[in-house]
Amino acid sequence: MDDTTIQSYSINVMHEPNITENSVPLAVDLDGSLLKTDSLIESLLQLLKAYPLIIPLLFLWLLKGRAYLKQEVCKRVTLDVSSLPYNLEILTYLRDQHQSNRQLILVTGADTHIAQQVADYLHIFDSVIASDGKNNITGIRKKERLLAEFGVMGFDYLGNHRKDILVWKVARQSIVVGSRNFVEHVRGQLTNIELVFFNKTAGTTEWVRALRLYQWLKNILVFVPLIAANRLFEMSLFGSVFVAFLSFGFCASSVYILNDLLDLREDRRHPRKRTRPFASGALPLTAGIFSCILLLLLSILVGLSLPVYFLFMLATYYFTTLAYSLRLKHFVVLDVIVLAALFTLRMMAGSAAVDIWPSSWLLAHSMFLFISLALVKRYAELITMRNEYGLSAKARSYVIDDSALLAGMGVASAFVSALVLVLYITSGSAELSYGHHNVIWLACPLLLYWLCYIWLVAHRGMMHDDPMIFAIKDKTSRFTLLSMAIIMFMAH
Repeated sequence: MDDTTIQSYSINVMHEPNITENSVPLAVDLDGSLLKTDSLIESLLQLLKAYPLIIPLLFLWLLKGRAYLKQEVCKRVTLDVSSLPYNLEILTYLRDQHQSNRQLILVTGADTHIAQQVADYLHIFDSVIASDGKNNITGIRKKERLLAEFGVMGFDYLGNHRKDILVWKVARQSIVVGSRNFVEHVRGQLTNIELVFFNKTAGTTEWVRALRLYQWLKNILVFVPLIAANRLFEMSLFGSVFVAFLSFGFCASSVYILNDLLDLREDRRHPRKRTRPFASGALPLTAGIFSCILLLLLSILVGLSLPVYFLFMLATYYFTTLAYSLRLKHFVVLDVIVLAALFTLRMMAGSAAVDIWPSSWLLAHSMFLFISLALVKRYAELITMRNEYGLSAKARSYVIDDSALLAGMGVASAFVSALVLVLYITSGSAELSYGHHNVIWLACPLLLYWLCYIWLVAHRGMMHDDPMIFAIKDKTSRFTLLSMAIIMFMAH
């Protein structure tokens, strides 16, 4: 039967008086239609996070077919279907159809394990047709299964993919999900479109959030060695450190995207992180994977113009962050030390870019300062989760009862960092680097004030950002840090 015959038959059936809207079953696609994500990619990311060394086995499974790959992956991971990003407009439409006693069938290329979980959670589907380890229910196979079940024009179909055109052509009516360009493409091939659900196209705002460009502010730490050596205004050195800043920025964005892809399940349980572009389904996971690789390559290309020691620092930062994302952030206390080390690595990378290495005083001060900032980040997350989930809340591997201990360790580290600054001033070392070293005394109370201030803000549950990002946004923090910078400049 050709397309012309199908279309003609469709018109005749639609006008038969004994055929009502609700008597025709509605077949519904899952990935990209009902869900604003891809369940297979989500499952793969969850599997790789748990078992990073399983990659070679994935290729062996794929040799046996995509259906087999999906089945093996789903045997090892379980998606939290209650937190997946559903297309609420479509879900509302389907619930209305279910209320009117229309037969709904979930028909998807996803593995039957995932499809059945979704069906059980939503309670609106009468049956499920999905990939079973042997048959991959997409494209022509999906068309054949629906024809076998309901016959030509015996069903309506809701989908979102180019392969679904094969199914729409044998359906009574088509419900199309996609961008305006995709819908126009489909309109040119179908005459039985009943309804259209337009997907919002990801724009600049979503990508800016995904790249976390505001987090590049942390990379200002690469300039610290130049500032400490009083050589910030030497243009050749400044240019090298600026290149290091860009390289670290691209690398950091790559890592942030990778971290978001690996933390989809955890982010969706968080009151603010659930709105992140990948967790919310605003950006496709495939675009995230591609951009993650591209940004890392760009970071390396930019860094090639700098000394090899810088590339070593960059590689150390990347693999430490990767280890942190995969494993280390789940180890209490160790995760805080790693976070502090990542701050220090930024500073060391700036040193490597211009071969000006920080003093032991600067490293000691930075170590305790960054540990305090890392602890305030964990403490703030714990307080946020407590406000959302009560006394049973957890943040990473910390529980509510840990909050007092975290605060104690963090405040102690803050005071030690200030003490190191005092010892530096009185040791005689400051006199060698600063012409008016006694002026630095004015910075000590300001440093203590700022550290106590951010801990107080966190204790009140008002620390909604990373502490360094909070410092940039917060007026009191900006004024205090600017005052300290002016004092250090006057001391030279």
